[in-house]
Amino acid sequence: MSTTTEPGAARPGGEFSLTDPELLTDPYGTVARIRERGAAVRARFMDGSLIWLFTRDAEVRTVLNDPRFVVDPASVPGHRAPNTRVDVMRAMGITEDMIPYLTEGMLDRDAPDHTRLRKLVSRAFTVRRVSELRPRVEEITEGLLDALPAHAEDGVVDLVEHFAYPLPITVICEMVGVPEEDRPLWLEWSHALFSMRPEEIEPTMWAMVDHIRGMIERRRAAPSDDLLDALIRVQDDDGDRLSETELITMVFTLVIAGHETTAHLIGNGTAALLTHPDQMALLRGDPGLLPAAVHELQRWCGPILMTRLRYAAEDLELGGVRLSAGEPVQAMLVGANRDPRHFSDPERLDLMRRPPGCGEQHVGFGHGAHYCLGAALARQEAEVAFGALLRRHPDLELGVAEQDLEWQPVPTMRRLVRLPVRI
Repeated sequence: MSTTTEPGAARPGGEFSLTDPELLTDPYGTVARIRERGAAVRARFMDGSLIWLFTRDAEVRTVLNDPRFVVDPASVPGHRAPNTRVDVMRAMGITEDMIPYLTEGMLDRDAPDHTRLRKLVSRAFTVRRVSELRPRVEEITEGLLDALPAHAEDGVVDLVEHFAYPLPITVICEMVGVPEEDRPLWLEWSHALFSMRPEEIEPTMWAMVDHIRGMIERRRAAPSDDLLDALIRVQDDDGDRLSETELITMVFTLVIAGHETTAHLIGNGTAALLTHPDQMALLRGDPGLLPAAVHELQRWCGPILMTRLRYAAEDLELGGVRLSAGEPVQAMLVGANRDPRHFSDPERLDLMRRPPGCGEQHVGFGHGAHYCLGAALARQEAEVAFGALLRRHPDLELGVAEQDLEWQPVPTMRRLVRLPVRI
């Protein structure tokens, strides 16, 4: 007699797998069920290795903020941590020459290297600098909305392709210094990387590395005045502060991270508003709600479901379990952001939500030392995008039934393949 297993339930070995289909089709419900099994749940990573999964707000914040958890397995004393991410890359066929470009960036380092790399670019993303960019963000947004009708077929247009993606990639490419004629290439590369098809990742990465090297060579010959120039000057003046590999990886990280997540915050958020007409009506009636609305949309349907793996740097206890030094752990942002221990009625989208306390109450942009460097820019772009879209298209509606929206089957992110809307 055959049996079925409830989504989110333990498998026969007692562990949940991050490759289980239900995590792709219903990440919110699946993680909610896992969250109620316990503060710490044994799980299988993408390569089948065992990890600890944390899905509740308190434990997720501890994993992200406590220095006893590190992102680089080499930071664990005594080399007691498995390099799980590298093992996955090797299993996917990524060559040894490519691995450093995927593992030596700012996102993969702990202090002091993380601090050193972040400091090199952090001034470009301060609230003041981002505020100065707002007129340009508004100009780009209006131009994209002007062009939207030309992309429509029978009044329906894909908002992901023609609005959600072009806005943030244009902004970050201008900041970094990627020439306009090269930006379609970056969009293609981004799609290829996040497709999670192993056969595409290595050739895509080499194409990006070669392209960035070319950008650096041309810029050394003809300097400009953007973030890439500033990084080149640092590398030329003192290679100990920024190696050539780190320079290339920094450009890659800034451009990809600087548009992918924002694009899908805009896409996911627009879909959420269109399927919650009462909330969309609130926002139309009071544009002053936009800052709070962006936070609530990032909490409720933000694109990042989980963080990079962390490793316990020493023996410790969290969530009622003992962790040995070197054990890998996974913080599930999607679980923390809907944790009823932290939010009242967390499954409800509520643009009027005003959680108690100061600061961000969600972890959609992360938490701790690795908090999203571009969070202020992402919030601003989303505010401008939602505000202008609702103002310019008062009759905006979905171009397909809600159940026909197509989500990309990627376990780490919640991403629409396309968002057909009728304008």
